Amino acid sequence: MSIVFLNGEYMAPEEAKISPMDRGFLFGDGIYEVIPSYDGKFVGFALHFERLLNGLAAISLTNTFSETEFRAICTKLINQNGNGNLGVYIQISRGSSPVRQHGFSDDLTPTVFIYTFEIPPMPDADAENLKFYKVNTQVDTRWQNKHIKSTSLLGNVMHYQSSKLAGFDETLLFNVHGELTEAAACNVFIVSANKVLTPQLDHEKLPGITRAMVIDVVNKHSNFELEERVISFDEVLNADEIWITSSSKQIAPISVLNDQTVGNGKSYPVWYQVQSLFTKHLFDYN
Repeated sequence: MSIVFLNGEYMAPEEAKISPMDRGFLFGDGIYEVIPSYDGKFVGFALHFERLLNGLAAISLTNTFSETEFRAICTKLINQNGNGNLGVYIQISRGSSPVRQHGFSDDLTPTVFIYTFEIPPMPDADAENLKFYKVNTQVDTRWQNKHIKSTSLLGNVMHYQSSKLAGFDETLLFNVHGELTEAAACNVFIVSANKVLTPQLDHEKLPGITRAMVIDVVNKHSNFELEERVISFDEVLNADEIWITSSSKQIAPISVLNDQTVGNGKSYPVWYQVQSLFTKHLFDYN
C-alpha cells in the first residue's frame, strides 16, 4: 500500500490522519465496501456501489460522490499501486463532531477513506490448487441489522476469532431457531441432491455481492436448480457440499464442519461447475 485516498487527497498512508473525534473511530458509525480487482479490472463495481448507497441511506448518511467519481478514484488508486491483484477498501464515516454523543447532527462532513491491498490471484476450478476450508458452527449473537455493511464489526470479529482459536478457518452462524444465517465474514451456500441452496435475504444476512453474482450465474448459465430459503442446522450437517462466498474468496469449498468431513472431503462436482462458470462471467457485473 503506497498511496491512499482521504477526503479528496491522495497521499502516503503514514500521512493519512483523522480526528480522534471522528464518529467512525468512536462509534463505528460508518459504512464500508471491499471491491476486488484483477490486473486493473474491477469485479462487480456497480453492484458494490449500489450496496454502498443502500448502506449509507440506511444509516442516514449523505453520499457525496457519484458512481463515476468513485470509479475514477478507485481506478487511480489501483493504477498508482501497481494494478495486479488488489482489493479496494472504501470506508465512509459520519465525520467528526466536537462533542462525543450518541445523537448526531446533519451538518457533519463525512470522512472518506479508500486504500488498496493485495489479494490472492483470481480463483479458478483447478483441483490441484484448490484451498479447502475448515469451519465450525456457532449461535449468531450479532446485532439485528446485519444486512447493513457497517464498520461496527465487533460481533463478526469475536465470532471469527473464536473459530480461529479453535483451529478453524471460519464459522457458520445459526439463529436461535437453528436456521443458517451466514458466516462471520462470508455468505453460505450448500448443495443437497444436486440442488444449490442459500438462505434468503433478511435483516440477519448481508446481501453479499459475490452471493448475488453466484445466484445470477447459476440461474442463467447452469442447469442446477437454486433456491433461496430457510436452511436448517441438520440440512447443513448433511449437505453434499458447503461453500462460503465473499469478494476475496469468491466461492470457497468447505471440507470439514465441526471436525466432520463434508461429503467425501475431496470431490465437489457442483462447486467445480459453478466456479468455472463464475470465472467465465466474472467481469459481467461492472
